[in-house]
Amino acid sequence: MNHWLNYHHLFYFKTIAEEGSVSKAAQKLRLGQPTLSAQLKQFEESIGVQLFERQHKKLILTEQGQVALDYARNIFKMGSELVEVLHDRLTPQKISLQIGALDSIGKQIIVQMAKHAYKLGDCLISLVEGKSDELLRELLSHRIDILVTNFLPSGIDAKGLSHRLLSKKNVSIFGAPKFKQLRKGFPKSISGHPIVLPTYDSKMRYDLDHWCTNQGITFNIISESQDIAVKKLMAISEIGLIPAAPHTVNRQVLAGELIEIGQLQGVHEELFLVTAGRKLENPIAAALMKTFSI
Repeated sequence: MNHWLNYHHLFYFKTIAEEGSVSKAAQKLRLGQPTLSAQLKQFEESIGVQLFERQHKKLILTEQGQVALDYARNIFKMGSELVEVLHDRLTPQKISLQIGALDSIGKQIIVQMAKHAYKLGDCLISLVEGKSDELLRELLSHRIDILVTNFLPSGIDAKGLSHRLLSKKNVSIFGAPKFKQLRKGFPKSISGHPIVLPTYDSKMRYDLDHWCTNQGITFNIISESQDIAVKKLMAISEIGLIPAAPHTVNRQVLAGELIEIGQLQGVHEELFLVTAGRKLENPIAAALMKTFSI
């Protein structure tokens, strides 16, 4: 196998991947389509890896192809920066930091994390929010540097991942002031009342189900959502009760929009920081794993 990397071929591959087809890449590069196809084939043969799967005349990146694309982007980004720095046209670019966070993560936590990251180094932060399975795929493909989650993957999904417990907070039931009478006789008093629960993307949902079984309580579930902002608005609008860690609704409690009905014994909101192993680790993400706390 030829261990010398042909950077022309690497650039052609990057362009094909980003354009989504050889024909579009050929137009952008002003090359003939047969020539570009031949260059791609030579590149795959030289590195001994299939970078694309051909499906119904479409090119789909393989898992190894996605890794190669991530590295190619970093390589050419650093190459452009090198030229600029050598000509004294700019100082080295800011470190890019991609943070992934579930929709259910309180926004104030992300803000705290961003502030801490800026103290660690000059960086440009991109925030990606979504569901746990989507964010996990982004993390494993290195499109996210660090993930804030309340649900740890297990088994084969956890392979190559490192995690650290960020916080563990007690969970209480909160509602609009009109539900104040439910404090009396809690927790039995909330049985049958409308409640907005997190989805099963959250470990808290499983803990809540277990708590209900132990307490002999039946939730009147009227909605499920991972978005903490949506759940708070529904609670403030008197639509239903919500389970939440006190720090996530502190502002609404201080404003008198929500009140604490009672604490759920044995139910916690656990937050974790998760990173995926990689050869070139992001220095800011690595430092956050070691030093960030809330």
